[in-house]
Amino acid sequence: MDKKGYTGPIISALLGGVFFAVPYLALNVSLLPSVVIAGVAFTAGNLLFSEDKNKLQTVDDNKNLYEILNEAKKQNSQIYSMINKLEDKELISDVKEIHETVSKIIDTVSKNPKKLDKIQNFFSYYLPVTLKILIKYDDIENQRLISKDSKEFMDSTEAMVKKISKSFKIQLSNLYQSDIIDTDAEMKVFQTMLNADGINDKNDFDIK
Repeated sequence: MDKKGYTGPIISALLGGVFFAVPYLALNVSLLPSVVIAGVAFTAGNLLFSEDKNKLQTVDDNKNLYEILNEAKKQNSQIYSMINKLEDKELISDVKEIHETVSKIIDTVSKNPKKLDKIQNFFSYYLPVTLKILIKYDDIENQRLISKDSKEFMDSTEAMVKKISKSFKIQLSNLYQSDIIDTDAEMKVFQTMLNADGINDKNDFDIK
């Protein structure tokens, strides 16, 4: 195997290690939920960085815009399908918001492909891993486990999903940041020209 062949497993292992260390060492989450979270991250890493063409690929794999958006739509559809499977009402509300935000992001990039460069990580990592987390949560929830570890896992996942919802909204806002700045500048220039031509709100006339 050449050096490129080791890239996927190495990255997957690093992701798994990070997602284990942060909950277990930094957040004092118990061993079992930390291991489960790490397992989800490792699996997602394998899925994302595998050389198998039938699996998810990164945006850098010369995928055209249609393929990227089509894949994102499928993942978002799966996220929506989780709503009917989950039981926690607050979590369901967060998942609904995630689905709506993802739809807006997909629509925005579809209308303006140049914005794809600003949000590559969203399509190649954040979206598929979010789906993996929800699927794992649903699986654990269906087992009706009563252990302390399972309860901590459920609570930490619910908190993470809430953060995901907020972060996705921020990413959507970032897509429009340059548009807002450009339009604001355009309006200021427009107002300056109105003032120069003697047309401003000090003029007492009605436009009919």
